[in-house]
Amino acid sequence: MTEPATAPRLPASRATWLAHPVLSVLLGASWLALSHSLALVHLLSALLIGLIVPRLLHPFLAPANRIEWMAALRLSAVVLKDIVLSNITVARLVLGPMSRPQPAWLPVPLATDHPRINALFATIITTTPGTVSCVIDEQRHVILVHALNCDDAQAMIDDMKNRYEAPLMQIFGQQARTGSDT
Repeated sequence: MTEPATAPRLPASRATWLAHPVLSVLLGASWLALSHSLALVHLLSALLIGLIVPRLLHPFLAPANRIEWMAALRLSAVVLKDIVLSNITVARLVLGPMSRPQPAWLPVPLATDHPRINALFATIITTTPGTVSCVIDEQRHVILVHALNCDDAQAMIDDMKNRYEAPLMQIFGQQARTGSDT
C-alpha cells in the first residue's frame, strides 16, 4: 500500500502583534475616520482593531516588506503631481474645441516579478487620468495599458517606467529581473 502524497508544508511563521505595523496604523486610522470621533472609547477601539485584525489575518498575509520611506514619500509626491497635471491635460483634451485624441494600447514591460511592485505600478497607472492598466500578464511580463492620448508610445512607456516602476523597485529594494527590458 502506498501512502497518499501530501503537499509540502511551508514553514509556519510566528504571528506577532505588530507583524504588519502599516496595516495596523491604517486600520486604526480608518476606524477613527469612520467614527468621526476621538473619544476614548473610539481610540481604544481603534487600538484593538489595529492589533487584533492583522493578527487574525496573519495566515493570509504575506510577510511585511521593509520599505525605504524617503523614496516612498518622493514617489507619493510625484504621483500626486502627475494626477493633478493629468486631470488638467485630460480636461483640455476632452473639452477642447478641436481635440483629436490618439488612443493607444501599450504593452509596458515589467522589470520585476515582485507581486506588490507590479500591483502598485498598475494601480498608479490607473489612478493617473488618461491611462488605465487593463491586465498584468505575468507570463509575458507586461502590463497592458490603454492611453487616451499617445503621440509616442515608447516615450510614454519609458516615462511610466522611470517615474513609477523604478522608484517602486527602490522602495522595496528590488533589482530588475535578469533579461528584463529596463
